[in-house]
Amino acid sequence: MSTASKSQPDLATLDRQLNQAILAGDILNAFEKFYATDVVMQENDAQPFVGKDVNRKREQDFVNSVEQFHGAKLLGEAVNGDRSYSEWEYDVTFKGGTRTKLAQVAARLWRSGQVVQERFYYKGMANG
Repeated sequence: MSTASKSQPDLATLDRQLNQAILAGDILNAFEKFYATDVVMQENDAQPFVGKDVNRKREQDFVNSVEQFHGAKLLGEAVNGDRSYSEWEYDVTFKGGTRTKLAQVAARLWRSGQVVQERFYYKGMANG
C-alpha cells in the first residue's frame, strides 16, 4: 500500500502552516509542532544552536523580550525539494526599547515533516 505519503501533508503545506502560525503570533506552539528534537538553528554566520531544548529557550527569550507585537508580513515563500524559504518583515517594540522593524529571510531544511535546520539571514536592526 502507498498510504505513507498520504499520512503527512506535503512540504509546501507544512511550511505554509508554519508561516501562518507565525503570522498569527503563535510562535511557541508552532515551534513545538514543526521543529525536530535535534533541530539546528543559526543566525547569519554565528555559531549554530543545537537541540530543541536550547532553541526553545531562545524562542521563549525572544517572545518574552517583546513588549508589543505590531505585526508581521510574509513577503514571499518558496519550497524546493526538502528546503523552504520565507522572507519576513516584523514590526515590534522590545521591552525598554523603541519600536523596531526587522527584515529577515528564514531558510529551512525539513525531514520527516519537521524542521531540522533553520538559518536566519538579516542585516542589523532598524532603530535597535
